[in-house]
Amino acid sequence: MIGQILSALLPAIITIMLGYFAAWHHDFSQSEVPTLNRMVMTYALPLALFVGVFSAGREELLADIPLLVFLFLAIVGTFVVVLLVAVFVFHHPPGLSALRALMASGPSTAFVGVPVLGSLYGATANIPIAAGGIIIVIFVLPTTLVLLGIDAARNDQAAAGAGSATASTPPIDVPGTVLKSLKQPIVWLPIAGFVLVLLDLELPTVVEQSMSLLGHSSSGVALFASGIILAGYKVTLSAPVLVLVFIKNVVQPAIVCFGMLALDYGQPILGQTVVTTALPAVALVVMLAVQYRTAIPEAASALLISTFGSLLTISLFIWLVS
Repeated sequence: MIGQILSALLPAIITIMLGYFAAWHHDFSQSEVPTLNRMVMTYALPLALFVGVFSAGREELLADIPLLVFLFLAIVGTFVVVLLVAVFVFHHPPGLSALRALMASGPSTAFVGVPVLGSLYGATANIPIAAGGIIIVIFVLPTTLVLLGIDAARNDQAAAGAGSATASTPPIDVPGTVLKSLKQPIVWLPIAGFVLVLLDLELPTVVEQSMSLLGHSSSGVALFASGIILAGYKVTLSAPVLVLVFIKNVVQPAIVCFGMLALDYGQPILGQTVVTTALPAVALVVMLAVQYRTAIPEAASALLISTFGSLLTISLFIWLVS
């Protein structure tokens, strides 16, 4: 079992390490990460998510309503709980809280889900992969982008106010910040794909292949950039990182596992749902951390620890549901 999981996760681990080596060897520098990040966030990842939505048709998605419901409760529920605790208990800024909530809730369906779930469940793995991506893109990602945008606008105003002590600080344009966040391709393009799926429209093969060519590069570039970031910062074994990784790798899938067992769900829906939530943290957190200059070392460290730790935790949950 460990060998099967290792073969599925090894490409992601090696890609992160290659990025680390490239930075250590001075082939890439920290200043080049924003360029890689912009390519992934603006073009490659939106196209990958758009095409990924079409990998599961409307009939297949609607036929697996229980899986959709459990994944929604697991991902969105974890995100909301972590966000509220971070904001109202620890009084962290909303943007940082949202980024941490994404670390704790978002499984890497687009990056790691394909090899892991594909090796375990074959063609039927397309449903949890697509469902997890849709839930993140429609419900979690827009909220994270909006809160990060509000934090960024607040920081810009504070910097402008510090430079001009006599000038009054205008209120933050919250509607404008929300609209700006929703206009990003990584939000509207996958949502457009989801709407087209609900309308039961098919994507022409030539269009799908054309979009997939660049889209397939998104996971590799994102993980490679994460390795470059790690080379510039020490791996952070701070309390927030360890707690967030523990929630993502252990708490979230454990609640789903025991909840579904209590409700007497069996295979294949039990295994698909539990393993999907047991996937490591989504590499998107590092891309967002770079884009908004928020908790970059923390995000990169959480991604690395979550990915390595999932070798053990995914194996544990596969054993529990088998």
